[in-house]
Amino acid sequence: MSPDTSEKERCACEKESDAIQRFFQRPFFLSFTIGIPFCLFKLLFGVTAIRAGAPDDLFFTVFGWLVIFWAATDLLMNIGRSTLDLLNRPARFEYCTIAQAGRIFHKPMVFLAIDTLLTFGIICAMLWSGWITKLTPFESILWYSATSMNLISLSLVSIYNEIRIA
Repeated sequence: MSPDTSEKERCACEKESDAIQRFFQRPFFLSFTIGIPFCLFKLLFGVTAIRAGAPDDLFFTVFGWLVIFWAATDLLMNIGRSTLDLLNRPARFEYCTIAQAGRIFHKPMVFLAIDTLLTFGIICAMLWSGWITKLTPFESILWYSATSMNLISLSLVSIYNEIRIA
């Protein structure tokens, strides 16, 4: 094999590698595998909070509706980011309301990390409180789907990054 052939193969592999890396960084992929599943976790937490407080506990009812509003707003933002990405247009907004608030301080990624922490807290609260057992069969399917999508995508990105570094 000539040196030119191996150089061409290396360049082809790098281009393929870069294409995969770009795909993993696209707003469509990030929204579909992280943002939208996180919105589902928030939404189901809000619904469950309302269910846990009904009919007498006004705190849980109001809290649940606030979480549902937060989740719905974030869901619209993620769908918007995905749609604009598929149309090859830039988004002038972030993936979620907390990251959007972070733009005020010129730190949207820090605030996105805070949103991630809060969402992981919601997941833990649902598990440790036992509220996860209050989900209907359809809600359970949504929860399991969101969990599967999120964990599988994280694993794929991790595997790809490890292979790329090696």
